[in-house]
Amino acid sequence: MASHRKPRTSILTSPGGRRTAVGLTTAALASATLLSQSADAAPRAPKPTVEEVKQKVDGLYHQAEVATQKYNAAKEHTDDQRHRVDGLLDAAAERAEKMNDARRRLGTFASAQYRTGGMNPTAQLMLAKDPQQFFDRSHLMERLTGRQKEAVSEYQEQQAAAARQRAEATRDLERLQTSQASLKESKQAVQQKLAEARQLLSDLTAQEKARLAELERQKEEEAKRKAQEEARKQHDGGGTSGGQAGGGADNGGSTGGSSSAQAEKALAFARSQVGKPYVWGATGPSSYDCSGLTQAAWKAAGVTLPRTTWDQVKTGQRIATKDLKPGDLVFFFDDISHVGMYIGGGKMIHAPHPGASVREESIYYMPIYGSVRPG
Repeated sequence: MASHRKPRTSILTSPGGRRTAVGLTTAALASATLLSQSADAAPRAPKPTVEEVKQKVDGLYHQAEVATQKYNAAKEHTDDQRHRVDGLLDAAAERAEKMNDARRRLGTFASAQYRTGGMNPTAQLMLAKDPQQFFDRSHLMERLTGRQKEAVSEYQEQQAAAARQRAEATRDLERLQTSQASLKESKQAVQQKLAEARQLLSDLTAQEKARLAELERQKEEEAKRKAQEEARKQHDGGGTSGGQAGGGADNGGSTGGSSSAQAEKALAFARSQVGKPYVWGATGPSSYDCSGLTQAAWKAAGVTLPRTTWDQVKTGQRIATKDLKPGDLVFFFDDISHVGMYIGGGKMIHAPHPGASVREESIYYMPIYGSVRPG
């Protein structure tokens, strides 16, 4: 019977045939998976052009300046609150000392009452060697009772005042913590924007960096051309036709403008800072951000300016671009995030951005918001 069975057909006759078949099947599946993944994968984004990189970097520097002004405002507010909290804590400590003095007075009276108050007046009179001495001591105790009441009232007043001051200090400490959190957030925002800008620039090839430098040079040349045109008009006795985008109303401060002597002092200080690096949040003397430089320059002239561009633009007399004089402050961008000091001829001294130093530059390098004359 066994001789009539059909022999089994071998699929692969090689010794490793089964393993080979499995291997081929696995390879086929892997290939199919890779093909599927390749088909599903999103196409890689094209590398940005140098022009796009420049636009992105300029935008990041602008955003960093906005974040820097927020940091400056938060730091100023935090410093003010810390000073106030320190004053409150000092006052609370002084009040606590007064309360302790009042408590010590009460303790003195309580001890005296304990020593003499355990015997009724009749018994004290009977046991007294000298009745007159008893009456003198009794009169003293009546006086002490009045002073004791005064001491109790004083202690209660000091205790209540100390509690109020502690509560006020606690509230200010909570506000201080909120301001410190805002300060930290603004600092992180600045650092993030600057890190993104550095990364974009570091990814450029040498050829692309050269192209970027050429684009920057062209922008500077165009701004310089406008400044030279402004200088020519001023020399001819004319003026520019454009006003300030931010409006020309006087927002308070000095209505007569700054004296030429003050402006000269401010300009002399600003010129002496040329070449020092821009560092966000810095107010000198070795580095500056834009509003830190203008604040320091006018401080050297005896004029106190607020810390941020947003507050500096509200100080003094608003001036149209065509009426600018040396020493005036020129603000830029719709969000008023940058400021420079006008030096005449369509130029200014300013602290530009991270990676650059304090320098002279055309006021037309950036879109002008408006101008102010401190004083």
